[in-house]
Amino acid sequence: MSVANGRAFLSIPGPTNVPDAVLQAMMRPAVDIYAGPMVAITDSILTDLKKIFRTEGHTYIYAANGHGGWEAAITNVLSRGERVLVLESGRFALGWGEMAQFIGIETEILPGDWRRAVAPAALEQRLRADKSHTIKAILTVQIDTASGVVNDIAAIRKAIDAAKHPALLLVDCVASLGCMPFEMDQWGVDVAMAGSQKGLMAPPGLAFVAANAKAHAAHAIANMKTLYWDWTFRQGAEHYRKYCGTPPEHLLFGQRAAFDILLGEGLEKAWTRHALLARAVHAAVSKWSEGQTLAFNITEPAQRSMSVTNVLVQGRNPADLMRYTQEKCGVTLGLGIGALDGKAFRIAHMGHTNAPMVLGTLGAIEMGLKALKIPHGAGGTSAAIESLAAAVPASAVTA
Repeated sequence: MSVANGRAFLSIPGPTNVPDAVLQAMMRPAVDIYAGPMVAITDSILTDLKKIFRTEGHTYIYAANGHGGWEAAITNVLSRGERVLVLESGRFALGWGEMAQFIGIETEILPGDWRRAVAPAALEQRLRADKSHTIKAILTVQIDTASGVVNDIAAIRKAIDAAKHPALLLVDCVASLGCMPFEMDQWGVDVAMAGSQKGLMAPPGLAFVAANAKAHAAHAIANMKTLYWDWTFRQGAEHYRKYCGTPPEHLLFGQRAAFDILLGEGLEKAWTRHALLARAVHAAVSKWSEGQTLAFNITEPAQRSMSVTNVLVQGRNPADLMRYTQEKCGVTLGLGIGALDGKAFRIAHMGHTNAPMVLGTLGAIEMGLKALKIPHGAGGTSAAIESLAAAVPASAVTA
């Protein structure tokens, strides 16, 4: 017996749900790549990326996934044999470091804990010890979806400045941009990168990079540049140079529509929506955790991300619950990955999502917990409803 027939819920941390308006925007013929609407779309996306990254720096569009954005960031500012310091807080910062090492960068890891955020004091201590400034860049993520942690980027910059170290700060915003505050210029981030498929509400396939003047000064002497990723080439006047070839037109049509939705809502309002939905999920998991089988992966509440929640499952296989929610309810949850493989499931609450979608996902999980007789505290979904009802009172409803 199943009650899954109907619209399926994709509750994984990327790719996320694509709005119908974005899908509809992509259902159109191709256009001339050299003039007219395509040039206007490119210019508008590059301009809006500045608003979303909160920067006056240059922005770039790549036909690539997030890993392509990583490579674009690295190759434009570093030279072979230089050293980067990778701040461990989950799988994705480590993956960025592995890419750097593969293409000729010396990589050092500042050890971290998958259950808590990067410690700025440990970073400051390591940088103070680097008297000769051999570390040329710091690689970190704002939200690591493998662990569910949010790192304090402003505090990381303060630690770098306190150590009086000149290293560039490179930040992966793939799971945070559009979901929570990110202030590139205010926080002193030199290079930031993101992808289209999470908080930016479009299909996978576009990577975005923003870079400030300090990053461009490093770019001028970097020797790992290749034509496809090269910022200088992409600043050329001819439109095709913005993509180093044919633009990924239909992805751009979709991204333009997604930006219209995001900026139409208002960036700060989108941040608030994500925060309220995250608190509702956290309220549910807190109740379920009373059964001693489920637990938050991230121990400090303030360090839990606004876009994904990782739930540890102790003594039971999380795959059983995930199979139940998918087959019986039509709700797909995220796998635990990396160090949490086979130990956790992930609930995404990012991008094109609202209260009914999140509450439906939580209800399916609670249904599965009961059906599978997995010990849990009762009333998780009710706690989520209480959280949202308190945060969105009737007085907020407009007549």
